[in-house]
Amino acid sequence: MKLGLSIGYSGARLDFPTELVKLADRIGYDAVWTAESYGTDAMTPLAYLAAVTERIKLGTGIIQLAARTAANAAMQAQTIDALAGGGRMIVGIGVSGPQIVEGWYGEPWGRPYWRIKDYVAIMRKIFAREEPVTHEGREISLPYTGEGSADMGKALRMILHPNPDIPIYLGTGSESTVRLTGEIADGWLPLGFVPRSLDEYRPWLEQGFARAGNGKGFHNFEIVASPHVILSNDVKAGLAQLKPREALYVGGMGHREKNFHNQMMCRRGFADAAERIQELYLDGRKDEAADAVPDEWVDMKALIGPPARIRQRFRAWADSGATAITVRTRNEEAVRVMADAARLNR
Repeated sequence: MKLGLSIGYSGARLDFPTELVKLADRIGYDAVWTAESYGTDAMTPLAYLAAVTERIKLGTGIIQLAARTAANAAMQAQTIDALAGGGRMIVGIGVSGPQIVEGWYGEPWGRPYWRIKDYVAIMRKIFAREEPVTHEGREISLPYTGEGSADMGKALRMILHPNPDIPIYLGTGSESTVRLTGEIADGWLPLGFVPRSLDEYRPWLEQGFARAGNGKGFHNFEIVASPHVILSNDVKAGLAQLKPREALYVGGMGHREKNFHNQMMCRRGFADAAERIQELYLDGRKDEAADAVPDEWVDMKALIGPPARIRQRFRAWADSGATAITVRTRNEEAVRVMADAARLNR
């Protein structure tokens, strides 16, 4: 079982766990993953990590599609991969939600399915460097000829001779976008993936594989699960540590009528709790919203407790159908416990 380390995005001040990433690199973790919301970006830290690590892969989990054009995402990915010596970059992409897309980036929400499809197609063409890049998409086209165009756009080929094999993963969770992931991506960063949930997604992925053709299937496709890991002799206290975060995402990370995290909680059988958490959170009662998060919901999504409990519960994640487990922690001992659980040290 391959392990990854997620360092997420920073809070009010940049807090970068360089030594933790170096430890993961030394003891055999496969990848380190960054993220972005509307603070620190996901690409810049990987350029730094390329210089201070030896072999660990460098992944974005995720970059937001609206944050940069497909061409710029391709340029950044190829630059980081070249700085790292080649073969270490993984580009994870997601759409975020309409509040961030339109409120922070000033981009139209549009039709996310087609925006993802166009975005990945353009990146693939840039990576291939077979000819100057043109693309006539439903949401994105190159050269641009729409409203405000000077009608002077020129199809261009990347100056840098790129690595054509940088993998592209998609962060998705709905039926249509999971199917698209199976069709056009090299891997999947699933929203809401927990042990025993793959059967829900399997037919969607298989339909995508069938569309892709060329023998694509689960045998050559990456699925990266991502549980939080908290070492604690008091399981109840460990669960409580994650409840404010769950309340934020389920209750406030998105519009009342367009919150992917809330929808996922409903799909997992916690609809009443999801409704109550959102009601409290949007009413400004954040502590009460956190208290309303069920222990079972947190425990389903995370590995919490003393080392023995974590190792025991890790087996369900290892048998979940995921090809890699990305550890969400800033704790050195947790990094080592997970390495031991995955037998990376043996």
